[in-house]
Amino acid sequence: MANHGHNQRAQFRRHSQQPIGTITRGTTGFNRLRKVDRWVFYHPELHQKLRPHAVAAPLAIDVGYGDSYTTTCEWAWWLRRINPHISVVGLEIDPSRVLPPRDGVRFERGGFELAGYRPHLVRAFNVLRQYDVTQVPDAWSMVCGRLAPGGVFIEGTCDELGRRASWVLLDRRGPVSLTLAWQPWDVAKPSDVAERLPKILIHRNVPGQKIHSLLQLCDDCWDKTNGLAAFGPRIRWRETQKLLREHLPIPRPRLLRDNILTVPWSVVEPETTVFL
Repeated sequence: MANHGHNQRAQFRRHSQQPIGTITRGTTGFNRLRKVDRWVFYHPELHQKLRPHAVAAPLAIDVGYGDSYTTTCEWAWWLRRINPHISVVGLEIDPSRVLPPRDGVRFERGGFELAGYRPHLVRAFNVLRQYDVTQVPDAWSMVCGRLAPGGVFIEGTCDELGRRASWVLLDRRGPVSLTLAWQPWDVAKPSDVAERLPKILIHRNVPGQKIHSLLQLCDDCWDKTNGLAAFGPRIRWRETQKLLREHLPIPRPRLLRDNILTVPWSVVEPETTVFL
């Protein structure tokens, strides 16, 4: 498994106006976050939250975009297909990574305090995976407490090329759902995506934990559709999801390009997670 630079720590002072966070590796690349970009675009509830009839000029913030503008500008392109008036700001704790405006995106210094903004949508990808797991609830709470009414926060992780990814969707009350997404030909079985679980869950993938049970269920249903392997992993996954719906309250798939699974947070929630 790749070195994730674990156990970074920050001081989460709730009323601080200074940037909150620690400098992480900052690696990124073109299309690395394409799976979450597409998921946001095709998510019916998020789509409605950002449409002009809901918010005339919503604000989206990308926390910890790294040492390049690429993924933030790609995200802005997708978001402007929903609402052409959306403002997108990239925040970085490292002042040397703050870039001039580009493609209609502003770049500023900031962290989990969101630089004083109250956005409608926040994304933090491949940031908390480099922190100590005990700090995840503090980061979640800080961001969610600064959301605009109806706002949401997407926190997740992916591999270096964006082939395997997972993320948690949160609102002001806490976690709402977990999504797993992967390039269909990149994995032999659904549980292979486990190496890219969000920080809050990656160490929980052991027997007796809910996330482990979910991944085992996915693999079991996947094995039952082995007869469809000749038709390719996309068709096989669609049939696998039909079996999963007998056990889980999951929506019908909308994306054909990615293999994707979204489940309510209650399906995977660790018993010791505290969200205030």
